[in-house]
This record gives sequence, structure tokens and C-alpha cells, in this order.
Amino acid sequence: MTQILIVDDEQRMLDLLELYLNPHGYKVTKVLHGAEALEKLKKEPFDLVVLDIMMKDMDGFETCRRLRAFSDIPVLMLTAKDQKEDVIKGLNIGADDYVTKPFDEEILVARIEALLRRNAPSSIKVDGLHWNEERYELSYGNYSIPLTPKEFQLIGLLLKRPNHVYERNDLLDLVWGFESNTEGRTIDSHVRNVREKIRRSGFPVDEHLKTVWGVGYKWMKK
Repeated sequence: MTQILIVDDEQRMLDLLELYLNPHGYKVTKVLHGAEALEKLKKEPFDLVVLDIMMKDMDGFETCRRLRAFSDIPVLMLTAKDQKEDVIKGLNIGADDYVTKPFDEEILVARIEALLRRNAPSSIKVDGLHWNEERYELSYGNYSIPLTPKEFQLIGLLLKRPNHVYERNDLLDLVWGFESNTEGRTIDSHVRNVREKIRRSGFPVDEHLKTVWGVGYKWMKK
């Protein structure tokens, strides 16, 4: 499960962010101070930090600056100010992206998912099945599995977030793009093709690539 650390000195904002993120399968840890966030990051593994700029004692800028001394974890900054100077300062000290408060839930989640995809591993191995983004290749043992570009992107998304259920519309947006007129049946046919191609390699794909009826698909990690 993706681990997200949220840093904000307002408990109400921490609770709101947790309410937004939990339904998307993220495990959230909340802290009220920058110093506490730095200590947690040194001791526990996280996948992303959501960091408020305007905090007492140690603001988000200083927290991010100290964080970058020992970690390259993705940082999404929250700011109540829509000022170019704040954005530039945050990006210059190591933040990866920012969202202005008050923010839209869908925009926040989309920004987080984009950062996670950008920093996701380019090579994934599951019981001998090897997805290699750099070489644009899926293989099982010595067998190279021929996939179309869309099929390769599709299986990559599922592998990167095991046990996460992707709705058909989410997969359409992520693989084909938001402006695509492609229908959900296209996802079904692509998944069917991917299953068949992987099955021919000898990999037990039916134990992992699961249909969630009425919803979408997931890659089950055992």
C-alpha cells in the first residue's frame, strides 16, 4: 500500500486530507510539525510527502530544504497563497509540485498520482515476470511477450499498484488520455489480449490479473 506522510499544523486540514486520500487506497500518516516529519522520514518508509508551507516553528520551505539533505522522496506542497514567488521558491528548494488551497479533491489526487507515476520503478519483477519500462519489454524467463504500446502501459499500471482496483474509466484516462472517445469495452479487449499473451509464456497470469466485476481490474499480489 502507498504510504503518504501529511504535514500541516492544522488538525482540521490533516483530517480532511486523510478523508480525501483513504478511499483511493493510500495509507496516511499525519504530523503537525516539520521537525516531527523529518524524524519520521528518517525512520519509516514513505512514498510521498504532502507538505503545507505556512506552518509555525518550521515552515514548509525549511522542512523541504532539510528533507532534501537526506531524501529524494516526492514532495507536493500545499499553499494558501497563489503567488508565483512561493511556487518558484518551493520548486527551487526541492518540491516536485504544488497545490493551492482551497483545492479540489480530484485535482489533489491527480497530482499525487502523477508524482507517484513519475517516481515509480522503471523495472518490476513478479515471480519471474519482468516488466522493463526502459527497454519497453515484458518477459517471463527467456520468453519475450509481444505487447502493443497500450497493452504495455496497461499492464505496467496494474503492476505498479498491486491490489489496487482500477475502474475502467480510470484506465481509459490514464492510458488513452482524458480526451479520448474510447469506450470501456476497449479496456476489456486489451485485458483479454494481455492475459492470453502472458498465458502463452507459461506465467500463471490468471492467479494475478483479476477482474473486479462491475468495476474494473487489479493485479493481485500474493
